[in-house]
Amino acid sequence: MTSFLSTAQLPDEYEQLRRSVADFATTVVAPVAAEHDEKKTFPYEVVSGMADMGLFGLPFPEEYGGMGGDYFALCLALEELGKVDQSVAITLEAGVSLGAMPIYRFGTEEQKQKWLPLLASGKALGAFGLTEAGAGSDAGGTKTTARLENGEWVINGSKQFITNSGTDITRLVTVTAVTGTSAAGKKEISTIIVPAETPGFVAQPAYSKVGWNASDTHPLSFDDVRVPEENLLGERGRGYANFLRILDEGRIAIAALGTGVAQGCVDECVRYAKERSAFGKPIGQNQAIAFKIARMEARAATSRAAYYDAAALMLSGKPFKKAAAIAKIVSSEAAMDNARDATQVFGGYGYMNEYLVARHYRDSKILEVGEGTTEVQLMLIARELGL
Repeated sequence: MTSFLSTAQLPDEYEQLRRSVADFATTVVAPVAAEHDEKKTFPYEVVSGMADMGLFGLPFPEEYGGMGGDYFALCLALEELGKVDQSVAITLEAGVSLGAMPIYRFGTEEQKQKWLPLLASGKALGAFGLTEAGAGSDAGGTKTTARLENGEWVINGSKQFITNSGTDITRLVTVTAVTGTSAAGKKEISTIIVPAETPGFVAQPAYSKVGWNASDTHPLSFDDVRVPEENLLGERGRGYANFLRILDEGRIAIAALGTGVAQGCVDECVRYAKERSAFGKPIGQNQAIAFKIARMEARAATSRAAYYDAAALMLSGKPFKKAAAIAKIVSSEAAMDNARDATQVFGGYGYMNEYLVARHYRDSKILEVGEGTTEVQLMLIARELGL
């Protein structure tokens, strides 16, 4: 399915989805975004609305409770949500891409039947525990361990910066853990599903963050956490390799979110530049302002083309690692640059948290860090070029 490679016109089913999510973002998400950001509260009512729309099930088959769509449909939803609230958008992205997708990609049929209908419904959230104090991009730094004992995995260790891990509706966290040593003497890293209510598993107090204040993010601890042996997700020793595939896909989703941010900044600036007057005329009639906004629009359009291309390659079964990395870089930089320029266009108002552009300014930096830093993306691109 590559008919959406051109950004000029979406097929009807995609356009209908995009409009539906855009309306939801405008009427439901935007009015409460500033309050949730200020109070640092998780937007349960918004998440419930997204669940009712089926957004958490977009890329999953109907047999597992999904909507029977694809990953591009998820990306379109993330772009529209990203325009008005990054915290809400990342909640959906992480819930699908990091929470449910690993089970869909690598789980047994029993694991899929048990967990996917719940996660696809949006009534429950899953999380993925990869990052540690000394491990993330560097798998060799993983210190969390899991040993088999009487038919159970016994897990000990900790994780950092885990999204959707401590909400009232969090039902599982899939964790990477060292389960042995390979024949080559390297750490054998596997992934294991840990239900949220398991004794010894604790979501520590939430972080105080610069941005994404309405997104749920916690450090996690595991103290002799015991889960059944069948909670192993995928082949033993393939945990990190499998998660790299999940990250490749996730970078396309993050690129869609970043595109939404970049476009949201443009939309806000166009509106403001027509309404705000200085020296007897709307500020948008000043070439300095008009050209700044025009450059912002160019960044958003380029970002959108990049993630559309990566999504098309992925859905057609072609190699997409390089395209995903390019999209991630282009979109995260577009979001950050547009948020900075939008704040300048708004002047003093752009520094007030009640304004969307101010929140985008704070929120956007993490897009250059999460799910692989810009430097990691450059490394991946260089490798794909044979360097």
